Amino acid sequence: MESWQVQPADPFPFPLPLPTRSPTLLAGRPAMAAMPTPRSFLLLLLLATPFLLLPLAASAAVPTSNPDIDLEYLIKNAGLDDSTPSTPTDDPEDGAPDFPGLDADYDEDEDLFGDDDGPEEDSSHPSAADEAHVLLLTAANFTAVLAARRHVMVEFYAPWCGHCRALAPHYAAAASALAEQGVDVALAKVDATEDHDLAQAHDVQGYPTLLFFIDGVPRDYSGERTKDAIVAWISKKLGPAVQNLTAVDEAEKVVTGDDVAVLAFLDHLSGAHSDELAAASRLEDTISFYQTTSPDVAKLFHIDPEAKRPSIVLLKKEEEKLTVFDGEFRASAIAEFVSANKIPLITTLTQETAPAIFDNPIKKQILLFAVAKESSKFLPIIKETAKSFKGKLLFVFVERDNEEVGEPVANYFGITGQETTVLAYTGNEDAKKFFFSGEISLDTMKEFAQDFLEDKLTPSYKSDPVPESNDEDVKVVVGKSLDQIVLDESKDVLLEVYAPWCGHCQSLEPIYNKLAKYLRGIDSLVIAKMDGTNNEHPRAKPDGFPTILFYPAGKKSFEPITFEGDRTVVEMYKFLKKHAAIPFKLKRPDSSAARTDGAEGEKSSGSNPKDEL
Repeated sequence: MESWQVQPADPFPFPLPLPTRSPTLLAGRPAMAAMPTPRSFLLLLLLATPFLLLPLAASAAVPTSNPDIDLEYLIKNAGLDDSTPSTPTDDPEDGAPDFPGLDADYDEDEDLFGDDDGPEEDSSHPSAADEAHVLLLTAANFTAVLAARRHVMVEFYAPWCGHCRALAPHYAAAASALAEQGVDVALAKVDATEDHDLAQAHDVQGYPTLLFFIDGVPRDYSGERTKDAIVAWISKKLGPAVQNLTAVDEAEKVVTGDDVAVLAFLDHLSGAHSDELAAASRLEDTISFYQTTSPDVAKLFHIDPEAKRPSIVLLKKEEEKLTVFDGEFRASAIAEFVSANKIPLITTLTQETAPAIFDNPIKKQILLFAVAKESSKFLPIIKETAKSFKGKLLFVFVERDNEEVGEPVANYFGITGQETTVLAYTGNEDAKKFFFSGEISLDTMKEFAQDFLEDKLTPSYKSDPVPESNDEDVKVVVGKSLDQIVLDESKDVLLEVYAPWCGHCQSLEPIYNKLAKYLRGIDSLVIAKMDGTNNEHPRAKPDGFPTILFYPAGKKSFEPITFEGDRTVVEMYKFLKKHAAIPFKLKRPDSSAARTDGAEGEKSSGSNPKDEL
């Protein structure tokens, strides 16, 4: 999603923007799917038409035109057919836009932070011994393994994916650790490029995708891609909802070992309060919950032994170490408290923290971009601001001079130079961004954040300059001109949102140009394109490149219709005939001119036009 994902390989993740959104023809998914005319119906219509017309011709009735005569013309003169296969969707060049979004719905087909080269060789390619506890699954043994093991985590990966290579040593180490602990779980992996049908059957839309199967039923893994996070997540799923702490030495291990822990100080280890705590624990995948009746254990967690019970505290290994729960002792209120307080006041964006940012239920974010040497001036201000917006906004620090993270994310937002920048971002739902202007202080940051929550800010969108001339068959659209060209209520408009680096976009270009050539001269119809890496508009959100959207005349207030058929002249033409609000017919040259034009086109291209489709 649009989301942040750095081309050409992984929906940012923040994407932190990776991908994502899938690299198919639109994953925004509010749009209606375009359903092409069934081939069998088309053939029947073509075969039946001459017989339907014979009685009319014999009786000298008013002449009737063949409704498919334009389609026949295209097939005959463009050398096209209707049997070309769909464009592949697992090519790493066919990706989501740079940083599809800072949320969970991101696509990881393309490398999040730039090149898809992954980390250094020693960490990204574990030895066979490292993966001794990782099962290799294929379509042949997948069902049998899931039937034999009650709990199985499966990683769907692609060998070319940088994130998959980065995950590999962590995944192998997690498998070894869980095996040593005797946990009843198997960790496995599937090469989705080899077993594409298997991946498709499990709705895999990005790499790596981690699914956790319990009795054959999958659920998404929502934790970080590290050994400790995977082990903790699985242990939480398979262990008791709440663990009892009765001894001080056990409590000390928790205090020193857990990054985040929740402790309830109760009168009894069973009963209504314990049940509410257990119910809250089941709503939280990543945090361990504990309970105790021991005043000594409570004291280790900074709870006054004389405090009124039940009491709950959340302990973190960071600057804000202790947070005390002061709400009603109900599962929903406890879970809400934990969700709002478990994350740091400000999260530094890295590959490791990106999944936690995307999967966070808090979608609205405040981002601070600053170079390392300047960050100490502004981080305390942002952290103090964050205290007033717990559970409402996510605060993220992006180190501007970090080439792996800062550069691609800054490019996505259109930030140039090294100047400290603060912006607000709505996440993947509508991908709006709002730049702060003025002096960065506690008062101005609080006001900016509050205005963001109350929708009082004006969004900013990227745009190339409006071209001085726009006379080609395919009209060039930029962010600033989309309203005038695409949202013109008097026109049916087909818009391709592309990326210059996208291989599938490059393959589509001659086909799209040919479509526009055959449709030139139809005043009611516009064939257009927009560079989605340099231009943004709330009514043209790509979730992959290329994304092809259709805006019917007189219906511009509705969501555009997504073209999801084969990328051929014939299929796009049939799509337009079906959905155009204003009926149209081709304006064809005479037959000799058409043959000359077609012959010259084939000679100049040096290829059969069918090969383009």
